[in-house]
Amino acid sequence: MPRLHPTPDELEPIERASRDEIASLQLKRLQATLRRAYDNVPHYRAAFDAAGVRPEDCRDLKDLAKFPFTTKKDLRDNYPFGMFAVPREQVVRVHASSGTTGKPTVVGYTKNDIENWAGLVARSIRAAGGRAGDIVHVAYGYGLFTGGLGAHYGVEKLGCTVIPMSGGQTEKQVQLICDFKPDIIMVTPSYMLNIIEEFERQGMSASDSSLKIGIFGAEPWTDAMRSAIETRAGIDAVDIYGLSEVMGPGVASECVESKDGPVIWEDHFYPEIIDPETGEVLPDGEPGELVFTSLTKEALPIIRYRTRDLTQLLPPTSRSMRRMGKITGRSDDMLIIRGVNVFPTQIEELICKGDKLAPVYQLVVTRDGHLDKLDVLVEARPEISARLTSTESDGLARSLEHSIKTYVGVSTKVRVMAAGSIERSQGKAKRVFDKRPKIL
Repeated sequence: MPRLHPTPDELEPIERASRDEIASLQLKRLQATLRRAYDNVPHYRAAFDAAGVRPEDCRDLKDLAKFPFTTKKDLRDNYPFGMFAVPREQVVRVHASSGTTGKPTVVGYTKNDIENWAGLVARSIRAAGGRAGDIVHVAYGYGLFTGGLGAHYGVEKLGCTVIPMSGGQTEKQVQLICDFKPDIIMVTPSYMLNIIEEFERQGMSASDSSLKIGIFGAEPWTDAMRSAIETRAGIDAVDIYGLSEVMGPGVASECVESKDGPVIWEDHFYPEIIDPETGEVLPDGEPGELVFTSLTKEALPIIRYRTRDLTQLLPPTSRSMRRMGKITGRSDDMLIIRGVNVFPTQIEELICKGDKLAPVYQLVVTRDGHLDKLDVLVEARPEISARLTSTESDGLARSLEHSIKTYVGVSTKVRVMAAGSIERSQGKAKRVFDKRPKIL
């Protein structure tokens, strides 16, 4: 099992710095970030000017509240590279989150950004109990999604051996865990439960495997799920938090000795909690929407990014930096389905691309075992509904399923219904019916 209480020399100085030292570093880096954004990103120059603020107006951390927010729409409106603060030639990597059919949110990284990111993920793995020489099985997806490569570089940075398995192929996941004997697994918590069940299906117990630590993220999960994973797999399960627009995994991470919420790495990210309706900054401990400003990013500095995650800021415990509470929901209509961000408008755009489906639909989210399931109910257009055969209806459904998988990145079950089948609302149409158990 991991060493639950790291010695002082195992921590970076900033992890045990005073609050005054942290605040001083944050202000210095914040001022530089605001200047970088204003001088190099036309969007930020226009937004700051419209708000009547300049970088030099930030003389105190509280002055950040004077500056405008950044939203996902801003990133999409400047697709693909309009938010970059460096010439494209200095961008060594691009990632993107799932977005509308043509415009995901794109983020770029300089060489220094990649180095910082790797260092923060390494710090997160060490906080979870990992040490140099450990073997880490990475089952997050690789590709444009930040999870796989973000974890991968952090594993190598810490001096561990990485197994870049990626997602899927559950039987092979189990085989490699048995054969390679990793100490740590990094994966979504829901998929970890599938891996545990695959062990059991093969007549084995995950608790007898070599795994000692699980670092789980990319989707909300409950304390009950933590308990189930720890009991059935015989490991310590810790939470890692991140989002591509801010960096990727490693923005915050739990410490294994306390398991009391992810520590925000405040030397690189400045957090705020705001009232989602008014935008007013709320004091620590008050629930609201989480907002991040990057402090060290070169390629894509992000100013007051509205994550839409609802949580609260908590005081430091195992490290000198503040923690974030459990995410209790979102202030927008985004769904997280098996680690993939899904907006109803993404699916609506795909429905409307053809001439046979009406823009009348419902998204029904349930849980099948441990994995989320998304059903899409959509109507045929009235002019073809009556003469649509079952074969044609099935063909339309399979085509939409393929488009959603291709453009949004999530598997669905589509059912094409007759015109008028979906109940109409007298007010705002209710598109999403989330029937998953609530997170408590």
